[in-house]
This record gives sequence, structure tokens and C-alpha cells, in this order.
Amino acid sequence: MSDVPRITAQGLKKKMDSGEGVTIVDVRNPQAWAQSDTMIPDAIRIPLDQLDDSVPRIPRNSTVVAYCT
Repeated sequence: MSDVPRITAQGLKKKMDSGEGVTIVDVRNPQAWAQSDTMIPDAIRIPLDQLDDSVPRIPRNSTVVAYCT
């Protein structure tokens, strides 16, 4: 996965603020979701172990950013 580009939180915010189509997929496990006090607005929550089955939920017309811990 070394050829997958990484983005900083600031870089992501810049893309979102510019109106660029960005879809955030939160692949943290449910325990991490429950322990977090921060939720990313409009993120699609899909546990990593369910990602293959959930691919149809991810829009194809935008940049996809996976969020994990």
C-alpha cells in the first residue's frame, strides 16, 4: 500500500473547503467509534472487516479518503 497517497487533516480540510468532491470512509472499528468524541461530518462508517461487502455504498464520482486509527 505504499503507493496509496496520504493526506493530512489540513490537506483534507482544504479539499473539502474548496468544494472538491471528497467522500470520507471511516473504517475504524465500532469500539473506536464509541470511544471517540469526534465524528467526521458526512463520513460513511464502514468497519474495515466489512469494507469488501460495502463497496457499493462508496460513491465513484469523488475522491475517497479512508480514515483509520
